[in-house]
Amino acid sequence: MADRITLKLNAAFAPQRLQVIDESHQHHGHGGWREGGETHFRVNIVSDAFRGKTRLERHRLVNAALAAELAERVHALAIAAKAPDEG
Repeated sequence: MADRITLKLNAAFAPQRLQVIDESHQHHGHGGWREGGETHFRVNIVSDAFRGKTRLERHRLVNAALAAELAERVHALAIAAKAPDEG
């Protein structure tokens, strides 16, 4: 799942920096967790695509790019999306 997320975000945003972290192990036994993990992720992304966008707009763009993954297995997605001059 981390590889799928990475591929989709690279294709959608051509980021200068991208980090996809599977944090599922930290949520064992909590809501949305499933056997095998791959349910809770953190994304740190820096892209020109976020320039001039609000935090909410950035999150909506990332969520739209990952709609299939969010519908399929990903329960939680923490997003830090910035423009290059911000991070």
